[in-house]
Amino acid sequence: MQAIFYEEHGSADVLEYGGFPDPEIEADEVLVDIKAGGLNHLDVWTRRGMPSPEELPHIQGSDGAGVVSEVGERVTRFKEGDRVVVDPGRYCGQCEFCRKGEQSLCVDYKMMGEHVRGVHSELAAVPEDNLIELPEDIDFVTAASAPLVFQTAWRMLITRAEIKQSDSVLVLGASGGVGHACVQIAANEGCEVWATASSEEKLDHARDCGADHLVNYEEEDFADVIKEQTDGRGVDVVVDHIGEATWDNSLSVAARGGTVVTCGATSGVTPETNIPNVFWKQLDILGSTMGTPGEMDEVMAKVFDGTLEPYVREVLPMSEAVRAQEMLESREGFGSVVVVPDSEYDAAEYE
Repeated sequence: MQAIFYEEHGSADVLEYGGFPDPEIEADEVLVDIKAGGLNHLDVWTRRGMPSPEELPHIQGSDGAGVVSEVGERVTRFKEGDRVVVDPGRYCGQCEFCRKGEQSLCVDYKMMGEHVRGVHSELAAVPEDNLIELPEDIDFVTAASAPLVFQTAWRMLITRAEIKQSDSVLVLGASGGVGHACVQIAANEGCEVWATASSEEKLDHARDCGADHLVNYEEEDFADVIKEQTDGRGVDVVVDHIGEATWDNSLSVAARGGTVVTCGATSGVTPETNIPNVFWKQLDILGSTMGTPGEMDEVMAKVFDGTLEPYVREVLPMSEAVRAQEMLESREGFGSVVVVPDSEYDAAEYE
């Protein structure tokens, strides 16, 4: 088969698209003929070696969708020809957290494409428990762009921050995968949504996703703008997956009794924290990672019925993996980037 992989960590130039041994499935696994794979910033971090996968060479990709081509002897939910989408989080099923239904806290948690080989390849061996049936009316590109970012956003806002209709929610970096998912989820819950992005074009897309207030952070300090427009109150919930560059402002703009929830730190992982800001305002600071299978089912059901809509900025052949990751690193465009096996790619279809 052909796959996106690297043999050493480094810049995007270490990525290759070429021949790789076909995977062999275990008894509880399904062999999926991958039709499309969604990229995430996670692919950039793992390629740089943060963290390093269990085995090199490493196949990239946490998100994918395709058609079942073979099933293991213990597989009962799927058969050859079924259309499926991948849930990338793999859990032990035995630890205290898995037994309580909190699989995202699993002590032996592994992510496809991060810790173990991923699905950006023509074929992928995927555990039966990590597959969701894909409705016939949902195309593979849309399906592949949704799981990681919408599951992450859903857990952040619905499970961890417990947003409600009366809340005001600030989404930083609203043009990325997680950001645009957060905007839609908060808007769908009836919240007043603030969104930041680096260009007017991206902010227009954020408005289309449901944002009520827009801030171009390249031209204005988002904390100053929000404080001015809320008479100093701030917002109830801040979604910050940026890290060092925004952390101080995120604490500053959170309202008294408010919440700051984070799932990442793309600009740096060791920001300074103004601790008096935390205790005087009695803020809740929440961490969130991925989600449970139940949360994945909930949010994907809303993707499948059209309530939530993944935005795809570009569809490229897998052989252009370098270009695809450079788009993520440069924050170019709005929404997700999707790659398709060269054997399946038709440029005219994605113009």
